[in-house]
Amino acid sequence: MEPLLVEQRGPVRWLLLNRPERRNALDATLVEALDKQITSAEADPGTAVIAVAGKGPSFCAGGDFHQFLQLHDRGDNPVGFLTDVSACFSRIAASPKPWVAVLHGHAVAGGLELALACDVVVAADTTLIGDGHLNRRLVPAGGSSVRLPDAVGRGLSRWLLLTGELLPATAFANTGWIRAIVPEADLDATATRICHQLADRHSPAQEQLKTLLDRIDGMAPEQALREELATFADNWTASSVADALRDFLAPHTTKADIK
Repeated sequence: MEPLLVEQRGPVRWLLLNRPERRNALDATLVEALDKQITSAEADPGTAVIAVAGKGPSFCAGGDFHQFLQLHDRGDNPVGFLTDVSACFSRIAASPKPWVAVLHGHAVAGGLELALACDVVVAADTTLIGDGHLNRRLVPAGGSSVRLPDAVGRGLSRWLLLTGELLPATAFANTGWIRAIVPEADLDATATRICHQLADRHSPAQEQLKTLLDRIDGMAPEQALREELATFADNWTASSVADALRDFLAPHTTKADIK
């Protein structure tokens, strides 16, 4: 069974985690397949948005503990595998193309960290979401301690991280992190609509803006403002912005404007 299924639906590339018998727990083969698809999707001019979802009962329940123990039993530390996981999620966060996480069932530990790396999150209202690492005497290694506070705020993130509690998606409604929370029957249609909203704005400007947002994250305001201006300058000179502005203004241009 392929660990990752790929479906190209128009401008949206859907990546479907396909280890349902393990609630799509992350192992080396799945992470490697996901990493390869980052490269492929970014290089494909026909792909404007990447959506990641899970087959079976859950989005992703975290890392595969069977692999952790296999590594331990042969004298290896799982940190090597988790370094690959962290690097993969960082590539998603820094991708020039928007990523949409489509959650159902469980989004826990590594599943939460994958969702946190994406730009937009859509969730079924019954999805259970949380860090969960402390429930197994683990600490995060895929980014939740870094990205969760920005996503849901300091207070809620500390609670989730320090208790391991899983909360329904509806508990995150006021955080702004989840773009839409819907009944599971409406999840695919809602995610598709949101993906196409993003795809409708696909352009070099969107890709440059997406890259800028990742680059300035945590940067001092003065430096971030300089980066923003530099990105504007690059976009202005590297694309047909002036032609697009002329096309926009043409229906409203009068003879007086021309003079």
